Amino acid sequence: MHAAQTATPTRFLLRFESLFKTGRSLSFPCDAKGCVPLDRLSDRARNNYFFSRATIGRDYALPVVEPALD
Repeated sequence: MHAAQTATPTRFLLRFESLFKTGRSLSFPCDAKGCVPLDRLSDRARNNYFFSRATIGRDYALPVVEPALD
């Protein structure tokens, strides 16, 4: 087996799924606990992150932490 197949993911995404538009979501780089490094996001991404957090339950579902696909 390759090491990549057995290793724990080192990159993660915090994903907010739209409650109304199937397949639409917003994803942000994060650590394994879901902490997003805000200082590393662009202004647009940071605004989208705050918007998705503010609209949980209205526009977006609770976020989930997922391994990032390379």
